[in-house]
Amino acid sequence: MQSRLANVVVSSSVVLQMMTASADEPLILPIMQVTASRSAAGSFDVPTAVTVVGAAEIDRQVPQILPDLLRGQTGVFVQETTSGQGIPIIRGLKGSEVLYLVDGMRLSNAIFRNAPNQYAALLDPFNVDRIEVVRGPSSALYGGDAMGGVVQVLTSTPHFDGPNWQSKAVFDNSYASAENAFQTHMKLAAGKDDIAVLSGFGYQDFDNRVAGGGEEQQHSGFKSWAGNTKLIYQPNEAHELLLDMQYLQQPKTPRYDELVAGYGQTQPNSDVFFFEPNERLFLHGRYRYIKAAPIFDSLEFHVAHQRITDDRRARDFGSAKEARERNASHLTGLTAQAALAHWINSQLLYGLEFYHDEVTSSRVDTSINTGIGKTATSRFPDGSTMDSYAVYGNETLQLGERLQLLLGARYSHYHTVLEPADRGVGAELNHHDVTGNVGLSYLLVDGLKLVSNFGRGFRVPNIFDLGTLGPRPSNRYNIANPDLQPETILTWDFGFKLQNQHWQAEAIAYVSDYNDKITSVLTGDVIAGRAVVQNQNVNKVQLYGAEFGARYFASDQLEIVSSLNYTHGDETFADGKRLPADRIPPLNGRLGLYYKMLPTLWFEPYTRFATRQNRLSGCDLADPRINPNGTGGWATLNLRAGWKPDSRWALQLDLENVLDKNYREHGSGIDAAGINVIASLRISL
Repeated sequence: MQSRLANVVVSSSVVLQMMTASADEPLILPIMQVTASRSAAGSFDVPTAVTVVGAAEIDRQVPQILPDLLRGQTGVFVQETTSGQGIPIIRGLKGSEVLYLVDGMRLSNAIFRNAPNQYAALLDPFNVDRIEVVRGPSSALYGGDAMGGVVQVLTSTPHFDGPNWQSKAVFDNSYASAENAFQTHMKLAAGKDDIAVLSGFGYQDFDNRVAGGGEEQQHSGFKSWAGNTKLIYQPNEAHELLLDMQYLQQPKTPRYDELVAGYGQTQPNSDVFFFEPNERLFLHGRYRYIKAAPIFDSLEFHVAHQRITDDRRARDFGSAKEARERNASHLTGLTAQAALAHWINSQLLYGLEFYHDEVTSSRVDTSINTGIGKTATSRFPDGSTMDSYAVYGNETLQLGERLQLLLGARYSHYHTVLEPADRGVGAELNHHDVTGNVGLSYLLVDGLKLVSNFGRGFRVPNIFDLGTLGPRPSNRYNIANPDLQPETILTWDFGFKLQNQHWQAEAIAYVSDYNDKITSVLTGDVIAGRAVVQNQNVNKVQLYGAEFGARYFASDQLEIVSSLNYTHGDETFADGKRLPADRIPPLNGRLGLYYKMLPTLWFEPYTRFATRQNRLSGCDLADPRINPNGTGGWATLNLRAGWKPDSRWALQLDLENVLDKNYREHGSGIDAAGINVIASLRISL
């Protein structure tokens, strides 16, 4: 069940499409999104570059982790460090340079690395209704970290109509040959028109992955289990209450690239390296009030608490000392937002936010020979906190029949306290930032728009950036920098959006200047025989590229989908040296079609591909995950087919990497699966 306000927006757009479509043409429904402008609107109706992975497309996939649902999408490239972990890269940016949201609240926290991390994989991919990716800075609407863009995951919500109680149940089961993998997920829902509840449970068991050519990759199996419950209550037109709980745990996931020798290595880094466990608990409440008043048409309040546990067990290669880490982020958020329609097709959104994040961290080193343990320096200063306060506004103005203007602004304040903890040295930092964006769309002809956006993004140094103080690897000693400033990015993009009875497409080019990148710098001093280093804002990165995505609806039975993404990046260092930027994806994309041969039978052949990437940064060249000669190009041939004889059950067969191509996605720490046969069964009651 969604708010009736959102339903009105969607329904009116659908009716318009039905009125304009002729009887001989396919019915094209608008692609709806809420992230780009924090309100329900068609992606064609906003100037912002938006990628939407809808429920129908998600329903046809059998993902291993949530980032799998973004592979091949417009403007997105997925990196996979180890089986069971992965992140999307957007416009060349990754990790904490991209903001992650779940149902409007932050997944991103104070221990996110500005590099590949595992936290997006702690969302249940079978509890997803839609994924929206806003490409380009969105700091005016969403605050820090939204430099490359925003990835928002919208989870499943129960829907029932009528005054009588109803119920439904869905059971999904699958087996995949390349990893001898079993997955099962069940979803139970009950309700009526004013109240509904949904509960789900999922379990995954993956064995070692077999890459192209038949090589088994040891230390790549993992397990996970997940649960969720959601209650939505709408007693009348004006009020809506939602309560939600989400949980996922990977109890013991090995880090493959640490346990297997990489490029340029004769031995692995570690004898033991497990994320043991990694888990996420999310508690969320939302209240909506929908009734016209002088200063708002609707109000929305959110309160949420998220705990991410990042515990590890590791032992260096050949060492007798095993480290046991316990790390966690405890993030609490409060947000409020109002919407006011004040002119024809124009709307003002304004709101405020508060987030408090507390980090706990400890480490014990134990001798595997004697069993004696000793407290060691923790990964982060235990008890450190990061608070943020913000107020924002976003105005959508319709200036005549063809011109639309989008204006956004935000004031943010961050207060970060690094406790001395076991380092004996701490820091306290305060940052203020004002940021904004401007978007413009002009309707050239019916169904074709020129769009352009200019935005400023920022990222405040978080506890990961600041908290690794004291003795560090490579005989270094890291000192605090209370003057460390936020990283900033200025991005301009422009292009075209197309939507008519047969096409939904966009072509966007962009240029980004990424300034004040946080980099570790030698100061020239020495403490206890160690060279002193300090994080400073010194480097600059220039990024530019182009994104193309299209859907062609030839008929009600046939849909053709394509995407093509290109990114180029250069980084300038303090000494003036200019080198390729880190982890820049190669040219990549996909081409496929969906054909509904019969009402009960459909086929979906598709290919994904990437060209060779040999423009490598210094960090890339030193990374054993990346071939110093460059990552080879690749293309895979894949096929999905489904048969649904009635509403109670459905069968699906996926043939992935049919030609058994041996390849690795650029920046990943493990080879992709070889030929993979996935058989799925869905039972609906």
